[in-house]
Amino acid sequence: MPKKVLVGTVVSDKMDKTVVVAVERRVAHSRYEKQIVKTTKFKAHDASNACKTGDEVKIEECRPLSKEKTWKVVEIQKVSEDNVVSSPSSSNDKESK
Repeated sequence: MPKKVLVGTVVSDKMDKTVVVAVERRVAHSRYEKQIVKTTKFKAHDASNACKTGDEVKIEECRPLSKEKTWKVVEIQKVSEDNVVSSPSSSNDKESK
């Protein structure tokens, strides 16, 4: 059976080697059939502590690593703009003008 792969946003990175990933899915309401966005939070293993809050990551199902952690981070698809470090040369250009 293939492993499930989901894409979500990192909500918390305060734990060591663990991130909380919020995955959104669209579901039709049973009676009114309006599209509703439902969010589920998963704890995922981040061995290198590379993920930061706001990053978009791909997670994959794996064996249980702890009581609540059964997912692992496969890749960081998009780094949030808050985590991008600007180069020092660009800040010097602004000051000289």
